[in-house]
Amino acid sequence: MSPMPTATPMTAQEYLACHHHDGLRSELIDGEVVVNEPCLRHQAVCDELQFALTSWTRAAAGRGFAVRPLDVLLDELNVFAPDVLWYAEGRVPPRTDPRPYPMPDLAVEVRSPSTWRYDVGAKKSGYERHGLPELWLVDLAAAEVLIFRRAGRRSAGFDVALELARGDELASPMLPGFSLPLRALFDG
Repeated sequence: MSPMPTATPMTAQEYLACHHHDGLRSELIDGEVVVNEPCLRHQAVCDELQFALTSWTRAAAGRGFAVRPLDVLLDELNVFAPDVLWYAEGRVPPRTDPRPYPMPDLAVEVRSPSTWRYDVGAKKSGYERHGLPELWLVDLAAAEVLIFRRAGRRSAGFDVALELARGDELASPMLPGFSLPLRALFDG
């Protein structure tokens, strides 16, 4: 993912007005258009995560909705497109709603060589600042998942940080009964 230099920061309104005409996957991060074309491994891991979350949501009523990248408006200079999103029941945007979409309850970012600095830097900070309850950063190079979550609804920021390795199970208090062996992500 590389920034497209601009003389002045692009606004979210400008980005959303011109975005998606070029067919490239992009985001607006701190007023810069960042373009990313994911590799096969990245996409396979995203598919595995979405499949696991979607299977869990469909196994019982009231488990929300998992989806692959959507434009999420954070503020006037930031429109992120998490690799995988999950919305809790009652917060799922109607399928007919146009973009941008509201902040999900869970955002997942999967490492690409050119995106990681944004994922662990500006995007993590933006998600935290704008109230995201939980963030999973999947580091393909280190074969680990970094989890940042709020201990409660009133937590001002991410106050729980976990680091899971290849032999661990990915789970969340927001997803009762959900479990994904990380070997499925890193050994596949």
